[in-house]
Amino acid sequence: MSKLRVVGAVVRLEAEVLLAKRAPGGAHGGLWEFPGGKVEAGESDPSALKRELKEELGVSAEVGELVGVGEDSVVQLWCYHCTLIGEPKALEHSELRWFSIADVGTEMMPPADHPALLALRAGRI
Repeated sequence: MSKLRVVGAVVRLEAEVLLAKRAPGGAHGGLWEFPGGKVEAGESDPSALKRELKEELGVSAEVGELVGVGEDSVVQLWCYHCTLIGEPKALEHSELRWFSIADVGTEMMPPADHPALLALRAGRI
């Protein structure tokens, strides 16, 4: 079975990164993730990410370079550096929060998010 292609937004502001908390009860419930979602058939990664950020955060976005690709048993996550246009709101997550990049640990996030987190911590974006 092929893995579900999903996209995530790495939004950095100075030494902080925006993370969204997954609702409890579902897969990886209560963990923090890069906001984003599923790529629909025929949709490009940037188009999917812009649509998902509008739905999840209520903002427009500029999608930049690829930061990292991670996966787990179900999804393959392609994370891109993004700039948000507007003030993000938690429309589909239980919470949004800006974290100091140094304070974000891999234990806080699903495994598919780890490669982008490690690239962020290494200063590659």
